[in-house]
Order: sequence, then C-alpha cells, then structure tokens
Amino acid sequence: MTDIPFEIDAETVAAMQQAGNPPALLDVREDWEVELCSIEGSIYIPLDQLPARLGELPTEEPLVVLCHHGMRSAHAVAWLRRNGFDRASNLSGGIDYWARHVDPTMKVY
Repeated sequence: MTDIPFEIDAETVAAMQQAGNPPALLDVREDWEVELCSIEGSIYIPLDQLPARLGELPTEEPLVVLCHHGMRSAHAVAWLRRNGFDRASNLSGGIDYWARHVDPTMKVY
C-alpha cells in the first residue's frame, strides 16, 4: 500500500520541481495536444499506447500523470496502480489547470 495520494495539485508539483525533487511527469495526451503545449521534461506516451510502453516508465520515483483536464490521466493512474505503479498520482485539473495557475505563459486550448 502507498502513502502517495491518488491526486496531486499543480502547485505541489511545481513546488517539488523548484525544490529540486521533481516527480517524473507522464503526459498521456494525443500528439496534436502535446504540439499545442507541454510541460518540459515530460515523458510522452499517449493513453492508448501505455500498456505496450510500460517499460519506458521510471519505477523508483513518484510519477505524476497528466492530460488536458485530468480525466484520462485519472484512468491511467488507476490502471498503473493496478499494474504495480503504486507511486503514480493524477495531476488534478490537468495541463489546463497548470497553464492557468502555474505557468500562465503556456497556451491553453
């Protein structure tokens, strides 16, 4: 069992990044969405490719999963936790919230 929360807010992730202890970020959006905006350093694996590409994910650090508003990433986190990634969390509000509250220079869509 994990003490890692299922959901994590953008401000907490940003604070972790600023403190030099960033979690791995997994972006499960589609190509066209990532082309519009993304968080630097994110691992990009579209949701439908996730089962086939699990080997690309880090296993020794927290993993924060994001999509546009947090729905697809919540499904991904539930699936990841059932498949051994008990340190995975969903970015609450997705990249839309991130762009509006953490990085207002980021494009929104």
